[in-house]
Amino acid sequence: MKELNIGVIGFGNRAMLSIMAHQPENGCNVVAVADPYEPAQEKFKEAVKDKFRYATADYRELLADKDIDAVFILSPDYLHEEHAIAALEAGKAVYLEKPMAITIEGCDRILETAYRTGTKLFVGHNMRYFPVVLKMKEVVDSGIIGKVQAAWCRHFINYGGDAYFKDWHSEQRYTTGLLLQKGAHDIDVIHYVTGGYTKAVSAMGQLSVYNQTTDRRAPEDRGDASWHGDHWPPLEQKGCSPVIDVEDHSMVMMQLDNGVQACYLQCHYTPDAERNYTFIGTHGRVENIGDGGECQVHVWTERGPRATPDIIYYLKPLTGSHGGSDPRVVNAFLDFVRYNKIPHTNPVAARNAVAVGVLGHKSMRGAGERLQVPPPADYLVEYFANGQVKK
Repeated sequence: MKELNIGVIGFGNRAMLSIMAHQPENGCNVVAVADPYEPAQEKFKEAVKDKFRYATADYRELLADKDIDAVFILSPDYLHEEHAIAALEAGKAVYLEKPMAITIEGCDRILETAYRTGTKLFVGHNMRYFPVVLKMKEVVDSGIIGKVQAAWCRHFINYGGDAYFKDWHSEQRYTTGLLLQKGAHDIDVIHYVTGGYTKAVSAMGQLSVYNQTTDRRAPEDRGDASWHGDHWPPLEQKGCSPVIDVEDHSMVMMQLDNGVQACYLQCHYTPDAERNYTFIGTHGRVENIGDGGECQVHVWTERGPRATPDIIYYLKPLTGSHGGSDPRVVNAFLDFVRYNKIPHTNPVAARNAVAVGVLGHKSMRGAGERLQVPPPADYLVEYFANGQVKK
């Protein structure tokens, strides 16, 4: 197979994903970047070294390059739809960072473009490669806890003030909201492990802490979303965005199409950071203790206290960021592009996670009403389930 030449659109917080794909020894070369921020261009040049070809501020220039076979789209969420559609139209295989888009309609336009053009689309839901998620799915699929009826996720985010309230993430017009932006991961995990998609949602949420911060950066200054250990407690955060209108605490209830009922809870001002899932079936339940590194998966199949699970799986830490999932999701994209190996991820699933976030925000900003999730078109579901091959 000829070498795969890769371009990058947006070299920001998730830039390391594209660098993980830079594997000259395997015939994968990351060679060009499109980013209007000059320091980002310089970082890219340093990262790819002798394979560097050019940097540009205009993503259209990169997409017009016939020598580019695939692109990583790592730009801010509100640009995903524009960039993805343009890349698919240009015939470039696409790695699209989650969330897929910030509207349901935007996701559907991306799916339709991929279908029409036949260009490969991969959405970077890396949590489908988390060891702890894969182990819980294995437990559920084994039937040991019976038929799953309920799923819960509590998401504690002690870095929320640094990561989401100092730059574009803090505004609804750029994210729709953090239930979508951050929660898309966990909503997708709930769908993945339980084997269903949400058909109705009801939600509550509010902005009650970060709107009280007084140290705000000037609108013309670039936001600094890097982690700082001394930024605690939350109201002592420095350099917060001049506009903050996304919720810092949210809760959504989900009715899935397979009968499972689920809850997802997210808070951005906790002192700790962890995702805690539990899946409850007719014969037991499974729960993770920790979500990366030396974490555990506990299973209960008999009555007894929470402190004495019947089975404990001890998971070894993997190398790589996000619990070792980032290098694995990148390699899954490369294998999909080069060898047609079907990945764990699915663009329709990514769309359905966004749909829950969009309608969850609509519900919480209204009266908490129950809202129905519109399904994607049947032909799109079939196409992506079939490995992006038309029958």
